[in-house]
Amino acid sequence: MSTDLFETPAADAEAAAFADRLLAATLGGMDLVAIHLGRSLGWYQALVDDGPLTSVDLAASTGTQERYAREWLEQQAVGGWLLVEDDPALGATLRGYRVAPGVVPVLTDPDSPLHVAPVAGFVIAACRRIDDLAAASRTGGGVSWSQFGDDARTAQAALNRPLFLDELPRQIVPTIAELHARLQGAARVADIGTGEGWSSIGLAAAFPTATFEGFDVDEPSVAAASRHAADRGLDGRVAFSAVDAARLRESRAGAFDVVMAYECVHDMPDPVAVLAAMRAIARDDGYVLVMDERTAESFAAPADPVERLLYGYSIVCCLPDGLSTPGGVGTGTVMRPSVLAGYAASAGFSSVEVLPVDHEMFRFYRLHL
Repeated sequence: MSTDLFETPAADAEAAAFADRLLAATLGGMDLVAIHLGRSLGWYQALVDDGPLTSVDLAASTGTQERYAREWLEQQAVGGWLLVEDDPALGATLRGYRVAPGVVPVLTDPDSPLHVAPVAGFVIAACRRIDDLAAASRTGGGVSWSQFGDDARTAQAALNRPLFLDELPRQIVPTIAELHARLQGAARVADIGTGEGWSSIGLAAAFPTATFEGFDVDEPSVAAASRHAADRGLDGRVAFSAVDAARLRESRAGAFDVVMAYECVHDMPDPVAVLAAMRAIARDDGYVLVMDERTAESFAAPADPVERLLYGYSIVCCLPDGLSTPGGVGTGTVMRPSVLAGYAASAGFSSVEVLPVDHEMFRFYRLHL
C-alpha cells in the first residue's frame, strides 16, 4: 500500500492542510458510493463485457434508467475511472465510455490480488448502521455481524478470496515447512471462523489428500461456503457447519491434525474460550495456526496507512460486533501480538510463535500446545 497518498498533515500544519485532507476524504467517500452503485447495478461489468457504451446502451443492457446511468458515467469519467471513447464535445447521450484498463482487476476481477473494490460495500454496510453504532457508543452493547447484512458479509469474503485461493496455498504455506508437510498428507483440518469458506476451499484445491471442516456462527456465510465448495467440486472433502467453535471442545476433542483461524480471533466475544476449544480439538501433536492483522507492536500516533485502516475497520465493525454479545471482551481489529499471546496463555497454550511470513496486511502465528 503506497504511503504517499495517505500522508497525515504535520502536527504544526496550518488549518488549510487539514481542510484539504477533509476534502480529499470527501472525494474518496463519494467515489466509494459511486463504485458500490456501479458494482451493484452491473454497470462496470457491462462496460467490461461490451464497452464502449453510451448512457443509452448502458441503461438498456442493465435495466436501469438512462439519466442516472449518464450522470454516473460522467462522474466516473471526470474521476478517471472511465475513459471517454468518443469526442467529449458530442451530445451527452452519444459519448461512449469504457473502463480504464488498470481499473478492471481492481473493480471486476474477483480473483485478482488487486481486487479491493468490495471494500466499498463494506463501508456502505457500516454507514447503514450509523445510528446503531452511535447508540452503542452512548449506551454500551454493540452491532452484530448479522446486523451489518449481506453487503458486509460478501465484501469480507471477496476481499480475502484472492489471498485464500492463491497466495495462501501457493506462496505462504510452502514457506511454513511443518504445516506444508502436514497438508501434503492425509491431514484432517479444522477451519475456525471460516466465513464463506475460501480458506478451506483454496487449501483443499492445493492439497488433495487433506480433508477440511469449516465452522462459523453465521449461517448465511456457511450456506455460501457450501455452495462455493460444491461449485468447485470439493464438497466431498470440504464440509461446513454453523456452530460456535467453543462448543467443539468436547464433541471433537483430539480430532484434527491442523486447526486454523483466519482473521477472526479479534472479532470473537470470548477469544479465550474459542482458543481453548482449538487447543482441545487438536491432536496432541497438532498444528494450530492463527492469521490476524499485522498491527504495530504497540500504539503510536500518527501511524502508517495499514494501522489507520485497521482502526477504521475497528470503529465501524469489529469492535461493535465483538461487543454485541453480552460479556464480550471487545478486542477490536487492532489485536496486537501481545494481546493474542495473553489470550493464548489463558487458553492453555505453552507459547506463541510469530512465523516468518512477510505479508503487508497479515501476521501468522503458531500456537504451541
